[in-house]
Formats: sequence, C-alpha cells, structure tokens
Amino acid sequence: MWKIITEALPQLIVAGLKYTIPIAVISFIIGLALALVVALTRISTKRGAFNILRWIAGFYVWLFRSTPLLVQLFIVYFGLPYLIIPGLAPTGIKLDPYTAGIITFSLNTGAYCAETVRAALLSVPEGQWEAAYAIGMNRSLVLRRIIIPQALRTALPPLSNSFIGLVKDTSLAASITIVEMFEVSQQIAAANYQPLLMYSLVALIYAVFCTVLSWLQKWLENKSSAYLQTTQGGAHS
Repeated sequence: MWKIITEALPQLIVAGLKYTIPIAVISFIIGLALALVVALTRISTKRGAFNILRWIAGFYVWLFRSTPLLVQLFIVYFGLPYLIIPGLAPTGIKLDPYTAGIITFSLNTGAYCAETVRAALLSVPEGQWEAAYAIGMNRSLVLRRIIIPQALRTALPPLSNSFIGLVKDTSLAASITIVEMFEVSQQIAAANYQPLLMYSLVALIYAVFCTVLSWLQKWLENKSSAYLQTTQGGAHS
C-alpha cells in the first residue's frame, strides 16, 4: 500500500499544481471581474437601454445558478461543436478542454459571485452615497473610494468560500478529459485496481489544499478588518 501511495502521491500533487489550482485561480479571477460588472449593472438606477442590460445580467445569473455545473461543462465542450452559425462558425464552435473548462467555470463563478457582490454593495448605507455626492464626487469615484472598499470586507468571506468550492468543483473537469488531479487518480486506479485507496488519497489532497486556503481566508479577513479600523480611525481623527 505504501509503495502505491509513494508512487501516486507525486503524480497527484503535480496534477493539482499544474491544472487544478491554475484552473481555479484563472476562473475565479475572470469570474470575479464578470461578477463586479454584473452586480454594478443590476444595482444601477439608469433607465432606457440600461433596462435591457439589467435584464440580460439578471437572466445570466438565473441561468447559471439554476443549472448544474456538470451540464454546463457538457454544453460548452460537447454541445457547442454542433452550434452552426453561418458566416461565424460554419463548422461549430470547437474548444480545447482547457479553454472550455476555464470558460464554464468562469461563467458559473461569475453568476454566484455577482449575487455576493451585489448584496455587499447594497449593504453600504445609502447615506454614504449621498454624502459623497454632496461633496462633489461622481459615481465612479464614489464606488472606487468609498463603496467598494467597504463592500469588499463584507463580501470577502463568501467570496473566499466560493473560491474554495471552485477548487473542489474543478474535479468535474475530468468529465471533459482535462487531466487534472481527479482524472489522474482515476487513471492510476484503473492501472493498480485500488480505487478506494486512490480516491481516498485524492480526497485527502483536496482537503489539504482547501485547509490552506481556509487559513489564507482568515488571514485576509484579519488584514481587511485591520485596514478598515485604520481608515475609520483616520476619518474620526
């Protein structure tokens, strides 16, 4: 048993560092940027054509929160090649597994994080907007200097949880042939006929990764709390 573990462990860790973590990090960064745009669109009070953008943003959030991530992966990777668009994609939209995975995870993460960011932005008292406007700030400056820094502290715990969940969700990438950590464990289990041992080992590695990320989350929360206390102290003085 120990020989199997010592042979498999390096392969699993390499796959985790080469594919699992990078896929999660890249997807989360893209998803978070998308979430901020969607959240700001949904809380905007502009009228006219902006109503259509708000509807599109709301539909996007509803769609990706209401369907399974595995189904989304299958649609992007296996389904899009059959989507024929004359003049644009006459032979369908064919993506390599890695690109399909990044796109799907980013869109899924963006939908969930958009609601987190939107709730955090709305949690900032309306009076702070009014006070900032009263001293001549425009909306962009108010968001950048006052609203987003405060909302970030509120959103940090749920966003961190979303990232940790995304690290675990990357195991679904094996279903579209990405050779990430779980896929490697399946390949090794098929070769040594030790599925219980291999799946337990990969579960342990996921647990270690997520534990480290949980420690990082606590450190970031402490840092953001200290920053907020410092800024508030400076404001009062």
